[in-house]
Amino acid sequence: MLTLFFDLVDNLSPKTPLPCRDPNPLPSMEREKHFWEMSNMPVEKLRMVVLASLMAALTAVGAYIHVPIGPVPIILSTLFAVLSGLLLGSRWGLVSMGLYLLVGAIGMPVFAGGKGGFAHFFGPTGGYLFGFALASWITGFISERSRGILTLDVFAVIIGSLAIYALGVPWLKMVTHMSWPKTFMVGVVPFLIGDAIKAFVVIVLARSVRPILKGQMT
Repeated sequence: MLTLFFDLVDNLSPKTPLPCRDPNPLPSMEREKHFWEMSNMPVEKLRMVVLASLMAALTAVGAYIHVPIGPVPIILSTLFAVLSGLLLGSRWGLVSMGLYLLVGAIGMPVFAGGKGGFAHFFGPTGGYLFGFALASWITGFISERSRGILTLDVFAVIIGSLAIYALGVPWLKMVTHMSWPKTFMVGVVPFLIGDAIKAFVVIVLARSVRPILKGQMT
């Protein structure tokens, strides 16, 4: 799957022309600067593809850390779904979760408890799975405008976490035919304390990793 992304990046990226002999060659420093200017865009895209794939892989790993408490288990994947948006932004965060959902849809064991398959999108957790993509996008959308301000990052994480419930809870009710109060007790209440802890961890990780990522870009 990662190879397909590499091919896509290679096809979409502008090709750098092969060097040729010039009767009036540029000075060495200028040629090197010209080369990096020409190659910077595809390299940056490749870097983001790798990071998005890494976040998708971490989300899959988080699905194995689960506590089956009912139709919707407690899993660590939600942490990485929100973190992907905070670190990668709305576009590439969405790509990472889209990749995660795609891999699970074709049958790879990346969903809760090491399960996979397209049928999971129609089960009780289907709304939560799609909520990962929405959470990553909306968290990234807010964080891109936060300029590193802590309070806005916290707000982005909270809204992103609520986005998972926004899709997950109505879907859970529709699939299980439970009443709204019971759906809330089954699909929201058991996760609130854990989500608060995850939100704290996400903020700490994001503010620790961001300087590293920015340093690699310079």
